[in-house]
Amino acid sequence: MTPNSPGVSIAITITGIGSVSSYGPLAGLIPQSTVEPSAITAWTTPGLRRAFLVSPFRPASVVPGLKTRRLDRLSAWALVASALAIQDAGIDLGQVDRSRVAVVFATCFGCVELTEAFFQSAVAHGWSGTDPSTFPETLANAPASHVALFHDLRGPNITVGSKSFAGESALIQAASLLRHGQADLAIVLAGDTLTRAVYEWYETANLLSPACYNSEPVPQSGGFIPSEGVAALVLEPAGRPAVRKVRSYAQYRSGRWASGGQPVEAVRQMLGDSVPSLTVCTTNGAPCATSSTTALAREIAGDGGTIVPSQAVAAGLADTSALLHLILTLSSRPNSGQVLLLGTSGDSGFAALLLELP
Repeated sequence: MTPNSPGVSIAITITGIGSVSSYGPLAGLIPQSTVEPSAITAWTTPGLRRAFLVSPFRPASVVPGLKTRRLDRLSAWALVASALAIQDAGIDLGQVDRSRVAVVFATCFGCVELTEAFFQSAVAHGWSGTDPSTFPETLANAPASHVALFHDLRGPNITVGSKSFAGESALIQAASLLRHGQADLAIVLAGDTLTRAVYEWYETANLLSPACYNSEPVPQSGGFIPSEGVAALVLEPAGRPAVRKVRSYAQYRSGRWASGGQPVEAVRQMLGDSVPSLTVCTTNGAPCATSSTTALAREIAGDGGTIVPSQAVAAGLADTSALLHLILTLSSRPNSGQVLLLGTSGDSGFAALLLELP
């Protein structure tokens, strides 16, 4: 069997990173810096409201030839992030079999911006008065479709919507495609946009940090500050990057998720004899210090591992923050060793991914 044949366990490496976040549109690791939440001006708020927002930019100024006029911001950001990740990986798509390139996209809310606009127009003008050209862009899988169309990628195209750990699930799905010979290359993306309805839902559910309502520094506990953005990774079999002489950010070793059960036993079984030096809490919508993920991380890692708290800019990224957490961790902790990405949900569900840094 060839290295990509079904049944052959092959090493998967992350060779490209792209992101659109509060740090701006970037290829590669995010430079170490601190960002503060911005005041919301896109809609009227009763007093100061803050969030980690993506500053407006022209996608075509980052990716020449990109046309995004009719697209939801989520689709536009996915196009930019994917192009930056492919560029960072040093991949010439003209030299690869595009029918063997997969796109796996994770989102919690999907293209909620145009979905809101579509239903608001129906309320105002009736169903016959809605804009039919908007409707296709309300589908959650629209960003993955646009990425495939723009780059002419004809491999598997999957959109993941998984409560609490969609980003982790997308990484596991992409690695499975590569290991089972269903793709030679995978573009993995995860992200969401922040809209008025989403923000107001967080408020109504009493989930937000006091820092959303004043200019005080971001606290370590007591709710979260909403965020938005898209992160993208390029995954490929470990042997391919050597030909291009590009760096490997990390190797994917194994991953598992479940909607219930006993997370400690399941994760320890997955780890086997591996002892991660870092455990990254990819918990969404809660500071790591007060989340169930931290308690689980301490139980799994014991006293020998370091637990990396979830950074505020990523903690508020709906249920898709795992990729941005990983990028921020790689940016600030470049030491070699094994890293466990760990996310949990309130109903005993969990996702765990084991990575190895070069």
